[in-house]
Amino acid sequence: MPADFWPVLFWINLALVVWVYAGYPFTLHLMARSGSRMPLTDDRAEPMVTLVISAYNEESVIGEKLGNSLSLDYPSDRLEILVVSDHSSDRTDEIVQHTDDPRVRLLRLPERSGKTIGLNTAVADARGEIIVFSDANAMYRPDAIRCLVRNFADPTVGAVTGESRYAEDLSDASTRNESAYWHYELRIKAMESAIGSVVGGDGAIYAIRRELYATMDAGDLSDFVNPMQIIAGGYRNIFEPTAVSYEGGADGFDAEFRRKVRIVNRAWHATRKMRGLLNPFRHGFFAIQFWSHKLLRWLVPVFLILLLASNLVIAGRSGIYAVALAGQIVIYGAAAIGWLLWITGAPSTRFVQIPFYFCLVNTASLVGVCEAIAGKRYTMWLSSRPPSPATVEKSPDMD
Repeated sequence: MPADFWPVLFWINLALVVWVYAGYPFTLHLMARSGSRMPLTDDRAEPMVTLVISAYNEESVIGEKLGNSLSLDYPSDRLEILVVSDHSSDRTDEIVQHTDDPRVRLLRLPERSGKTIGLNTAVADARGEIIVFSDANAMYRPDAIRCLVRNFADPTVGAVTGESRYAEDLSDASTRNESAYWHYELRIKAMESAIGSVVGGDGAIYAIRRELYATMDAGDLSDFVNPMQIIAGGYRNIFEPTAVSYEGGADGFDAEFRRKVRIVNRAWHATRKMRGLLNPFRHGFFAIQFWSHKLLRWLVPVFLILLLASNLVIAGRSGIYAVALAGQIVIYGAAAIGWLLWITGAPSTRFVQIPFYFCLVNTASLVGVCEAIAGKRYTMWLSSRPPSPATVEKSPDMD
């Protein structure tokens, strides 16, 4: 093997990791500052809206969600609330049926089919010209619908993604770290939107023009495939930070790990379906966004493994390689301590929690990608997040 193989491998993988986490966001920042594409808006717009709420065994939160939805600041004769029950086996359907408001309708699937099939059925049955998609545990600010729909005054806008915020539990390390990670994600979404389109949506709060909805397969990650189909059709998917939804963090690191594995697995399959958008000769800089924000991000654990392996081989060649190896040992050592403290239930600090969460997220990505390559698919949907009070105003993000 050539003597320069390992240094080249080291620098290539280091460059890829740096690009994903720093280079790409910085490039977005420069592009957004040089020219922002703000959509036309109309605060007076009141199109007919159908709020689609996906639910499976949500008896603990569906009543609160309906109360939250019925109290939204939007004309009652212009809002339909359609609850799609994925053949729930608890009291979810009963609670919806006993809601005394003509705006609320229940659409029960005859058998367990998964969230995406439920959305296909709901859109076909919806009356609104604008469809807003939500989850049963996502509580909206009163003006959320108005903030979403005002952007459709711009004929180039086909989808609008709102901002999910976590009701931060300061005693829960998983939620704290997820909130910090989500803050980073929101910044990227805002910059992507400023220069064109956001890569993907948010299943808790995003809206589309009904006529742009294309039927999806059961295994499709709906809030990824649906907006990407709209972008492929020549429309924009923009980010609206004033349309706010609140939800709880995942119920611990283990639940968060399983959730991220499922998301990456389904998104990997979806990327194969939407691979045409990866072509920069057809889709310009958006293809670079797709590569950087999604595909390369999911492959970061592979880059990290190759980076460490090559660094171990060349650590003695110069001081810079020795320092790089020492830095990796410190990070992974702190992550290991964080993992040990977590499994034993002992208290920990940010010094170990952040590296642990970083490694957890990337391990989940690696597992999700490997499962997808092996042919495993997830079609059934079950939220890993606990309900969040509609009145919660504890957000770590952009207040």
